Amino acid sequence: MDYPQEHIKPYGNDGKKSEQVEEMFDNIAPAYDKLNHTLSMGIDRSWRKKAIDTLRPFSPRRIMDVATGTGDFAILACRELQPDMLIGTDISEGMMNVGREKVKQAHLSDRISFAREDCTSLSFADESFDAVTVAFGIRNFDGLDKGLSEMCRVLVPGGHLVILELSTPDRFPMKQLFTVYSKAVIPLLGKFISKDNSAYTYLPQSIRAFPQGEIMQGVIRKAGFSEVRFKRLTFGICTLYIAKK
Repeated sequence: MDYPQEHIKPYGNDGKKSEQVEEMFDNIAPAYDKLNHTLSMGIDRSWRKKAIDTLRPFSPRRIMDVATGTGDFAILACRELQPDMLIGTDISEGMMNVGREKVKQAHLSDRISFAREDCTSLSFADESFDAVTVAFGIRNFDGLDKGLSEMCRVLVPGGHLVILELSTPDRFPMKQLFTVYSKAVIPLLGKFISKDNSAYTYLPQSIRAFPQGEIMQGVIRKAGFSEVRFKRLTFGICTLYIAKK
């Protein structure tokens, strides 16, 4: 299926979205963590914790964190869930290089590794993981259906997918407040901290275009998952999706 966010690119219409996303994250990698926590006012930490808590009853031993970025989610998941192995995948080496250093400082290099992977064409064998996670990266996929199908393929039967993604509130007054924040504050702060104006103009545009709630629930189910549910967090600014293969 053709989704609106797949046509939104950081640096204009020329070139593949995946290549532009890779360039964008390589550019902003040094400032990414500071920006992430600043723009969410630190609430992103509690969102990650909630997502990881949904996996706790299943005790996954092998986890893949897709679009792992600088590894915040991977590190927290490793500490909280104590898996045998966790691999973070991303298309941006710049982001993963920051993550590798953080993992080293956290003394988790024996359990967390990183690999450059295209989420729409993963190199892993079928049924390789007990859980797959994606935090704030799925709207950047250049092919949402293919990415979800690939994540389903590499999960064991009964394995779980957990997705965290920014979303647009649909109720007054948060809907109106978020519109102002995303159109004015996010691009301004993004340009000031990262020096890349395009990246933080792209961010709110991609959030608005991405399917959410019941629509995204249907998209996940179509990719081969069952028992798909979702929960809106912090007045709908973020949405947590949980699915079972």
